[in-house]
Amino acid sequence: MPEKAICPICNKRRAERYCPAKGEKICAVDCGTEREVTIDCPSDCAYLIAAHRWEGSHAKPVPENGILFPDVVLPPDVIQMRGATLSGLGHAILLYAMEQPSLTDTEVFAATQAMAETYRTLLSGIYYEKLPDGAVAAGLYAAIAKFIDEEKKREAEHPQIPALKNSEIFHLLVFLLRFGRLRSNGRPRTRSFIEFLRAQFPPEMGLAKETPRIIMP
Repeated sequence: MPEKAICPICNKRRAERYCPAKGEKICAVDCGTEREVTIDCPSDCAYLIAAHRWEGSHAKPVPENGILFPDVVLPPDVIQMRGATLSGLGHAILLYAMEQPSLTDTEVFAATQAMAETYRTLLSGIYYEKLPDGAVAAGLYAAIAKFIDEEKKREAEHPQIPALKNSEIFHLLVFLLRFGRLRSNGRPRTRSFIEFLRAQFPPEMGLAKETPRIIMP
């Protein structure tokens, strides 16, 4: 009877779970501890899907010291009034993710936070732009900036629509950032928030052709 293979990560335990990222079997312990940390898991991995499902039903609140822009109070009506713009931001993120499959939640949050910081300085009357670290996050920052510029131009062509204010853009970015953190598990290589966004667009319609329809609680 042939001996069972040993996990190539720990070199101790039996390799019992096939890991599509590594193309070989690893042990259950390392599957759990290294998932989305040192292992860049594909979104269709059955173990990853099960883990995300469990995490979604056992979500932990973000600790008070982990809330970004803690001094910012979001206007209660900004999401309702600018829901289409919020959906458009999510759509812009997904379009960029199609071009850059390596994009992670961490990079999404870095780009979103950097853009929010830029708009915060605009509200104070000073323009200061600091790009996020890394080429992928910086590319998403540029994609978000392009979407916002196009959204402003689109609304300028329709005077009956109230002009999009910089304060509203700032609040939408802060909301997206906070909501995204709640939908993500905090692992450095996770794409759980990106997958949540993707679920808001019917796959049979095609992402690039579908009208954004992010549904927020």
